[in-house]
Amino acid sequence: MSTVPHLRPSPITPTADFERDGVQHGFLRLPYSRDDSAWGSVMIPICVIRNGNGPSALLTGGNHGDEYEGPLALYDLARTLDPKHVSGTVIIVPAMNYPAFRAGTRTSPIDKGNLNRSFPGRPGGTVTEKIADYFQRELLPRTDIALDFHSGGKTLDFVPFCAAHIRPDKVLEAKGFAAVEAFSAPWSMKMLEIDAFGMFDTAAEEMGKLFITTELGGGGTSRAETVRIARRGVLNVLRHAGIVAGAVEMQPTRWLDMPSGDCFSFAEDDGMIETMIDLGEPVEEGKVLARIHSIGRTGAAPQEIRARMSGLLAARHFPGLVKAGDCTAVVAVLVD
Repeated sequence: MSTVPHLRPSPITPTADFERDGVQHGFLRLPYSRDDSAWGSVMIPICVIRNGNGPSALLTGGNHGDEYEGPLALYDLARTLDPKHVSGTVIIVPAMNYPAFRAGTRTSPIDKGNLNRSFPGRPGGTVTEKIADYFQRELLPRTDIALDFHSGGKTLDFVPFCAAHIRPDKVLEAKGFAAVEAFSAPWSMKMLEIDAFGMFDTAAEEMGKLFITTELGGGGTSRAETVRIARRGVLNVLRHAGIVAGAVEMQPTRWLDMPSGDCFSFAEDDGMIETMIDLGEPVEEGKVLARIHSIGRTGAAPQEIRARMSGLLAARHFPGLVKAGDCTAVVAVLVD
């Protein structure tokens, strides 16, 4: 007899029926007992739009709570997408880590959980782990293609790009890059992660799912341009997947690659950061990307952050103050 305990069911209850045709606006209700509500719940908004049999898309934003292009595009899509134009199922969760989204923070104010480092989650774990477990066991298995919106939050700023990862399965890799191209952001990225352990991306890809993501700016806000990119891009992906009727509205895109860890630069001291190159500008190996000025005393020479490879500046640290260990810049290579 096996001694492995049976995995308990998720405590999350959906108020929408994934098998019912039409449009449903509901919640993923997660019981959460706390000081101000003994039998309270976290109510994560969800929209299910279904029209018969066909492929299924999972569209998510707010994986980190201080990133806004995804939620803006997805709340709008949930309100406006006509099921008559749908063949299959569209599952929309505009704010995955809803407690973090409500607080405007990267991680959850309840348990400090970073949802995008919490997969596969645990049904008996923290609030963040319970959310991750539900997506891992209940939503991803229903999915043919997943689009998870990100931007830089309060601490990073990116050139606006859609991305997919290099994958061992070259068929899925090619499908991912085709979906990225259909999204039609100004930039398209073959993306490298600093640490992929526990990520939503990794969970989906290990299940053999088609997965794409974005970085659409940052600074803890959104811009008119980046929101337009998100709204157009999500419809393009649904059309490309054959889920929504209509032609993909292709826009010019330029491909970038992150070939190695040399893309990333990190601060070694605390201080005030001076960006020496603006986003999208060319970078030469050895060139100074940023300077970190000491603020504890006058007379100290700034620390210089130099590029370890040539390319263009794809991301930068956003706040004016930086701490040792912070990512200060990301250089990507332009692919002809």
